[in-house]
Amino acid sequence: MTMEIKDFLFELRTEELPPKSLKLLSSALEAEVRKGLTGIFGDAAKEILSNTRFQSYATPRRLALLVEQLPTHVPSKTTLISGPPESICYDKDGIATKALLGFARKNGIELDDSGLQITSGKISYLKEEPEQPIRDLLASVIRTALDNLPIPKRMRWGASRTEFVRPVHSCVLLFGEDVIETEILGIKTGRHTFGHRFHYNRALELIAPSDYEATLAKTGYVIADFAQRRATIEQQIKQAASAINAQAVIDPDLLDEVTGLVEWPVALSGRFESRFLEVPAEALVSSMKEHQKYFHVVDADKQILPYFITVSNIESTDPQQVIAGNEKVIRPRLADAAFFFETDKKHSLESRIEKLKPIVFQAQLGTVYDKSQRVAKLASLIAAQIGGDTAWAERAANLAKTDLVTEMVLEFTDLQGLMGSYYALNDGEPAEVAQALNEQYLPKFAGDALPATKTGIALALADRLDTLVGLFGINQPPTGSKDPYALRRATLGTLRIMVEHRLDLDLLDLLTAAADQHANLPARAGLEQQVLAFMLERFRAGYADQGVPAEVFLAVKAVNPTKPLEFDQRVQAVNHFRTLAQAEALSAANKRVANILAKQGDPGSQAPSESLFQEAAEKRLHSELNSLNASIDSLLDMGDFKSILEQLASLQPAIDAFFDDVMVMADDATIRDNRIRLLNQLRQRFLLVADISLL
Repeated sequence: MTMEIKDFLFELRTEELPPKSLKLLSSALEAEVRKGLTGIFGDAAKEILSNTRFQSYATPRRLALLVEQLPTHVPSKTTLISGPPESICYDKDGIATKALLGFARKNGIELDDSGLQITSGKISYLKEEPEQPIRDLLASVIRTALDNLPIPKRMRWGASRTEFVRPVHSCVLLFGEDVIETEILGIKTGRHTFGHRFHYNRALELIAPSDYEATLAKTGYVIADFAQRRATIEQQIKQAASAINAQAVIDPDLLDEVTGLVEWPVALSGRFESRFLEVPAEALVSSMKEHQKYFHVVDADKQILPYFITVSNIESTDPQQVIAGNEKVIRPRLADAAFFFETDKKHSLESRIEKLKPIVFQAQLGTVYDKSQRVAKLASLIAAQIGGDTAWAERAANLAKTDLVTEMVLEFTDLQGLMGSYYALNDGEPAEVAQALNEQYLPKFAGDALPATKTGIALALADRLDTLVGLFGINQPPTGSKDPYALRRATLGTLRIMVEHRLDLDLLDLLTAAADQHANLPARAGLEQQVLAFMLERFRAGYADQGVPAEVFLAVKAVNPTKPLEFDQRVQAVNHFRTLAQAEALSAANKRVANILAKQGDPGSQAPSESLFQEAAEKRLHSELNSLNASIDSLLDMGDFKSILEQLASLQPAIDAFFDDVMVMADDATIRDNRIRLLNQLRQRFLLVADISLL
């Protein structure tokens, strides 16, 4: 039977929605409505909704969703509801028992209902649900979807107790050409939307849901589709930049935010005085981006130019007036930046060290000055281990946080570290020390650049390790929902630096050194091992993203490596080992050996005696294993875990023959113990890399 279909449109028109949340709200609305419709159609939803299409719309003043080709009815269906066994439903006189009466009452069934029957020895009920118009259910789906939107803080307006992210002005609810008359968030539904606040601040009647996008664009001066509006803005920005012989630098997050601020975008270019180019480019960009939502432009050499591009929400008849207004607004912001820069340069970073003493880092961990002193000692230690300059590392750590008390960073907090590097160069500090002041915060996010200098590496590691042991040491580790000091991010940054720079650093030793810098940590006992376990566990998610199975991670973790670089090398080796033909058999053999040793107890480190071997298979395994020892030891010194496992894989035939031909648990205790020592020797060779019995 062909099912009748109609288009469904929902639009909620509001005060200006939060621009940074607009995309999230729009996608969440679509997801929740999909979920609601799927629930209505149940198990048949995938088939019934196979031709149904969803189109989200989002502008600063509206959230909307068009559902095309939505079936008008929920098909009838028959459901078999299973009840209690027949044997307990009637007494000896054939009277219904409490079990049957309860089943009937629960499902709203009369005992003489024809749907009540016996199926496979149980009372059951064949429930028939008639066809139902979906129109009556759509308003409920929308209400539930709005209730479930990810809105951290809802607001009320007027005398109403209704809550939403912003006050609501109107609501469109169309199914086909008919209005579903109801109330959504206290507003009566209808078929009228409104156009652009300035270009067409009038009602627009919608006859059919499919008219929505075109009506707003052609008459209302509103590009309702977020993605289309974003693409339009990006194209306009590039064209505006090209017109002034420049290249626009388009930050994706800023582009999303600007898209959430305008309904009818018009990109315009303006300029500022060239004298402001004496200020570090990053400060200019921060001022334009964070405060004014402007895009900056660069020349062919990627040097910033004295121009900006703004995206207006109006198509002005006199665009030059709009440009002049924006130029007037940006001038004092850039003048402030220039003033801060010149003022800050009059005082050295060293002179600001004392100003860190009153600033509390954490109540139990002391001031920022205290932290700098701890980090300086740890950074010097790390620099020595990686071949860096210990004096530079200590100097960089002492100066690392001094830019926090500069005028520029107090105004533009995102420039911390970067401004420190500029001021350090101005003070005549070594170039690597200056660069390290910026590199201390790298990487800031997944995929971000790493510190490039050894001084920067030492400082970045020391700063993170000090924070980790400090917070764990006062019993404030991150919880499932809270991580106020971003310890997870600090851990991932630490691991990335060590692995990607191939630093042969023992994390346990560094954590011990970091913890020893703190005078009084309530949770000092076992602190290093606790933090080490937390940090190495962060590897798990990264490997999962790379497609490395969890058992590979667990096999390596089982042997407790404490060097992140070595941990990663072992994981890569075991993941490669899995691809070998011998892997499955060797994993099973290791599991068998582990079980035998677990039952017999630790045989110690004594080597097996060749003179006690009786069977050819045990002699062969002992001989082949011994022949690999020198090579394996050499590979271990080089950290070539992949080759170690490849060599051990060559033992598979000898191992298989041993278990086929040799009775490990011999009656003679001497023979038995000797064979167990052989298996222990084999097991210990594999454990040099990982516990592959866990694969």
